[in-house]
Amino acid sequence: MARPLDRRAFLQSSVATGLATGLASALPMRAQEPAEKEAPAIKRSGPRPMVISSANGNRFTNGGAITCVAQAFTLMEKGSDVLDALIAGVNIVELDPTDDSVGYGGLPNADGVVQLDASCMHGPKRRAGGVACLEGVRTPSLVAKAIMEHTDHHLLVGKGAQDFARQMGFQVEADLNTEHSRKLWLEWKRRTDSPHWLDPEKRAAAGFQAGLQMVRDGLISPEHFYGTINCNGVNAKGEVCGVTTTSGLAWKIPGRVGDSPVLGAGVYVDGEIGAAGSTGRGEANLFGLNSFLIVELLRRGMKPKDAGMEALRRIKAHTIEKRLLNNRGLPNFQVNFYILNAQGEQAGVSLYESIYALCDANGPQTLHTEALFPGKASD
Repeated sequence: MARPLDRRAFLQSSVATGLATGLASALPMRAQEPAEKEAPAIKRSGPRPMVISSANGNRFTNGGAITCVAQAFTLMEKGSDVLDALIAGVNIVELDPTDDSVGYGGLPNADGVVQLDASCMHGPKRRAGGVACLEGVRTPSLVAKAIMEHTDHHLLVGKGAQDFARQMGFQVEADLNTEHSRKLWLEWKRRTDSPHWLDPEKRAAAGFQAGLQMVRDGLISPEHFYGTINCNGVNAKGEVCGVTTTSGLAWKIPGRVGDSPVLGAGVYVDGEIGAAGSTGRGEANLFGLNSFLIVELLRRGMKPKDAGMEALRRIKAHTIEKRLLNNRGLPNFQVNFYILNAQGEQAGVSLYESIYALCDANGPQTLHTEALFPGKASD
């Protein structure tokens, strides 16, 4: 004998039957909908392709119509290897004689000789190359790449670097000065040599102060006194690379090497994590290998801005010599970091407010950095 169905059970059964009927009648209609309407619900966003660089990456064109970051991003979007694209971008600045902080026409050392440094890192290949105190070759970034590709070494310097460049087919010129860079060097010599300093320490201090005075007089921009372009990029596959190239500190002691060609300082890349590079006072950045530090902080989950600010705080903590402090007891120099992670998140940070360059799907842009301190280094 069948068990009587009470009122509650009847209602529950009716609702369930109605839902089943409704779903069954809806299924044929859904099956006929175009597949692309379902896709947005299951798509996952990938890395955001972008190129980030120092400000000169969106300023100089070497007489053409495209800047470094725009060139690099365009090539990257067309499928070029990320490092090839970045180096093609910085080549524009290296070859432009009107940028006197990089490559041809870069401000020379104390003897009036242009000595160039560069380094590059390829995230996916886990390869790197660098060159320091290179004379006579306008594009040191390409020599650094050749070292990465054709040798088991990471860094070649001086005459050995020049000999290698010649063997690889690079044109080696007798002098990379332009009329402009030579004129500025002669002005610096006039300001520093007229008293004929006998005390080496006083002479060095006078040389540095003369350079800063030329900045204050508007003969050299602050960023060009220290020089450099750093350029990092990530493509839609999440492949990360970076390159830094420079003529170094204006009027430096011959043979001086700053942070630019040193892996972990001027640039550092971990293909699975991100990239960081720098411009500004190389000695301050070398002391802490801050580009390496920033990438390690990214590895631990920090956002690019936070990682960069931590590196800047360490620079401030390490700067204790009176000659390197301004009237506020803060560093009297600038350091900038350009940072991106493998997801395409980025930041430009600096000790004092500055600008940096960026190119993504929205085109090339020049943006303000996040500054650790207000005002200027000279305040």
